[in-house]
Amino acid sequence: MELEPLGDDFEENCARFLPEAVEQGCVWALEGEEGFALCESERRANTEVMPFWSQREFAEAHIVDDWAGYQVVPVDLEEFMDDWLEGMHEDVLLVGINWNAEMEGEEIEPLDLLEQLEQELD
Repeated sequence: MELEPLGDDFEENCARFLPEAVEQGCVWALEGEEGFALCESERRANTEVMPFWSQREFAEAHIVDDWAGYQVVPVDLEEFMDDWLEGMHEDVLLVGINWNAEMEGEEIEPLDLLEQLEQELD
């Protein structure tokens, strides 16, 4: 089945993230020699965002330009919920959710995403 690409409707892209991540049991991130991909928040000054995707292909589309040397890595959903989101909250990072090819999409608080994932899993 062909994957429907992520479009300009950020809410829809975000809405896909939860069920797709839960179904696969993981989320996808980009990792390079310096660590995981980060970029400046468009919403909040002096804050960085770490993007995650619900499908490997969505993440692969971003291995260009600054992230050309990065690799797509799966992050186990349980570990993401138990460790990553808490850690990102402590580090004052935002979560980028299913950004489209233009690197546009939702930026949300890690603990808000944690709450949404917990509801999705109930």
